[in-house]
Amino acid sequence: MSGTFVGMPAFPEAARTAVRNPTLRGNLRHATHTIRDKRARAVAELDDWAALREAGRRIKDHTLRHLDRYLVQVEEAVTAAGGTVHWAADAEEANAIVARLVKETGEREVVKVKSMATQEIGLNEALEAEGIHAYETDLAELIVQLGKDRPSHILVPAIHRNRGEIRDIFRSEMGEWGRPAPEGLTDTPAELAEAARLHLREKFLRAKVGISGANFVVAETGTLVVVESEGNGRMCLTLPETLISVVGIEKVVPRWQDLEVFLQTLPRSSTAERMNPYTSMWTGTTDEDGPGTFHLVLLDNGRTDTLADEVGRQALRCIRCSACLNVCPVYERAGGHAYGSVYPGPIGAILSPQLRGTGSEIDASLPYASSLCGACYEVCPVAIDIPEVLVHLRERVVQGGPAVRRGNRVVLRPAKGHAAERAAMRAAQWAFTHPGALRAGQRLASRTRRLHPRTLPGPGRAWSGTRDLPEVPAEPFRDWWQRTRGGKDGAK
Repeated sequence: MSGTFVGMPAFPEAARTAVRNPTLRGNLRHATHTIRDKRARAVAELDDWAALREAGRRIKDHTLRHLDRYLVQVEEAVTAAGGTVHWAADAEEANAIVARLVKETGEREVVKVKSMATQEIGLNEALEAEGIHAYETDLAELIVQLGKDRPSHILVPAIHRNRGEIRDIFRSEMGEWGRPAPEGLTDTPAELAEAARLHLREKFLRAKVGISGANFVVAETGTLVVVESEGNGRMCLTLPETLISVVGIEKVVPRWQDLEVFLQTLPRSSTAERMNPYTSMWTGTTDEDGPGTFHLVLLDNGRTDTLADEVGRQALRCIRCSACLNVCPVYERAGGHAYGSVYPGPIGAILSPQLRGTGSEIDASLPYASSLCGACYEVCPVAIDIPEVLVHLRERVVQGGPAVRRGNRVVLRPAKGHAAERAAMRAAQWAFTHPGALRAGQRLASRTRRLHPRTLPGPGRAWSGTRDLPEVPAEPFRDWWQRTRGGKDGAK
């Protein structure tokens, strides 16, 4: 299946199917509530959490403003340390680079660290087309791969699966990929983990090529950082002879010292841990220690277009902690697959339409996949104002307007299906700039309120079908103010 979910239906249609699945909703509710409660306790332990959050925001904003300089610094530092840097403008170019590098080793299989960037570009599928087998080694990613499934969560890709489903997947599929599941495998976590450990160990010891992403890249030293909870990533990073890392250009931080902030905020926001069990760092290559060949593929794939948007660029601060998913009432009910992207939830609703554009039905619908409650902003460890970006992108979908696509300034056309919304906004704009007409309309609405329908007709049915229409008061606010306060205290 495509990592970019091409051909998925728009969010409302996909979500409508998801919310009718009681097993899915039960799995999501249990998992998200558990993670969110643990995170809240972990964050509450730090008296300076607000200061750390602000520091993370400032570091990211500074880096994005000077990204051109820091990316050149990364290339120089990685090259000086014995690595090779490649630049990929889009997914096709990145996949071609990685496939070529693997073929040059003469190998036909690779082991992979959990990586959102490689999922974003559909690397596994691209390698498969070249006759190269890519094996996921993160436990949740392994479950997704064996089940011929798609990830539905940033941190826990198989969050939509319960233990019984995982046991069945291991029993039926492990043998096709390598070592089969043990006889009599049950759904106890210890047995499932042991089955995965035995299955993966032979792949770790055999593979000559490893592929990873990175959580951070330090510009001053050329150091890459991967944080994880299982240790599988460290096996991929240290045992193979060749390591290829595909990293989005927004993952850069200027200084080693900057890691102090993120290595506190990321684990608490993601896994509710005080520190990551495994924090792996490497700088180029070292004789007789780790891979002898290291390649860094710096991926754009819509990131510079996003950077050009003064409001939307804050999405590039994201450190992929997934805290916003775990508090989102929409994600909890609809699940990650409904978003049609490897980036689900609130962050996906603002990141995917910027990386991919709003030309498709699914991407045009994502900015509306939110109640705008603001819970996502409250928990974000780098203070991304997701509701602000959602509203900004909704305006782009409805009105069109200037944007940057593939490095070129373009004027987007309004998306289809929003003519009534545009007309309503123009009418509201005219009314608010003509006080007399607004006052007359308010009085008319109040006097006819008993005749108002419970649902809106025509295109308005899409809005009132899931919401109660507010009751119109007996008199407009202006009339009430004049009757109760006007003239008594000099108020105008």
